[in-house]
Amino acid sequence: MEKTSLISLASTPNAILLLLALTIFQEVQGIGVNYGIIANNLPPPSQVAKFLLHSTIINKVRIFDANHEILHAFSDTGIEITVTIPNDQIPDITNLTLAQQWIKTNVQPFIPSTNIIRILVGNEVLSTANKLLITSLVPAMETLHIALVSASLDNSIKVSTPHSLGILSNSSPPSSASFRQGYDIHVIKPMLRFLKDSNSPFMVNPYPFFACTSSNLDFAVFRVNSGLFDDYTKLKYTNMFDAQLDAVYSAMKVLGFEDVEIVIGETGWPSMGDSAQIGVDTTSASDYNGNLIRHVTSGEGTPLMPNRTFDIYVFGLFNENLKPGPICERNFGLFWPNMSLVYDVPIMRNNVDVANNHSKALLSIMIALNFLIGFWA
Repeated sequence: MEKTSLISLASTPNAILLLLALTIFQEVQGIGVNYGIIANNLPPPSQVAKFLLHSTIINKVRIFDANHEILHAFSDTGIEITVTIPNDQIPDITNLTLAQQWIKTNVQPFIPSTNIIRILVGNEVLSTANKLLITSLVPAMETLHIALVSASLDNSIKVSTPHSLGILSNSSPPSSASFRQGYDIHVIKPMLRFLKDSNSPFMVNPYPFFACTSSNLDFAVFRVNSGLFDDYTKLKYTNMFDAQLDAVYSAMKVLGFEDVEIVIGETGWPSMGDSAQIGVDTTSASDYNGNLIRHVTSGEGTPLMPNRTFDIYVFGLFNENLKPGPICERNFGLFWPNMSLVYDVPIMRNNVDVANNHSKALLSIMIALNFLIGFWA
């Protein structure tokens, strides 16, 4: 009786220790990045590939074309590569022969050494207002998939296309969101059906930066704030990213495709900009991207999609000094051209290794304590 009682008492801290150990001992997951090259001062792709592989936790890279030098550079790294068919080529890809030729030229010479996992048909096509591109988009995606099937590559390489949040007619509160009328039934619904049938993701480019004001900056960059309450779901949002992502999910649900995976094709925050812009500095960029990475890899999910992780591609890898537009457009990079960080963000492998070593040490202590409790019980 007495010994049974002691074991019963010991079982509670015993279980708590094991739970803490399992919670703390988590390897930091990889993260994706957009690799743009509109600059005249960037290191060669071979150097970039080695740097990402050996010095960072970045294990997914998206490029905005099918640059052969970059594809060669990432061979034998295991890093997942997403390539892009530029918008102006979309009408050509509706032709099966041209789609097959594109794959023969831009994919097959590089696999399996280069780990190409996805082909994107254009970028934010629905935002172009170009009727030819918009009407060609889904047929091009379907034709490209058929070309992959004919090459026996459809299981390893998926087809998708990224969207800006301009595809939503409304997004607040998140539960009331829907896609823009006209696009919803004629473009997005058949696209979602194709993505579901081919087991491919729906890709979106949420940018809280572009919806940021002086009154919601903390909400946008994951700092402590009063939050946003959705009266319909009775859920509270503590950051704008979750609200934007749940708005996309709600719009997909309206069309009956909430079970299609969501991948974040682009998101980021500039470290420099015009003086009149709100929150454009290294502190805000560090807060947004750092907290973003921790959040999406935590498994916490969003209020409408709890207990989920999301593949995410931060924009961008480098500051690109030749990009047109305002100053901020040239300063979305995580790294300078010399591959030093522009600001603090948890993607360097050395920092991750230190964190994991601390976790391992704590786990060892907990296992020892767990043994002692069992022994004395």
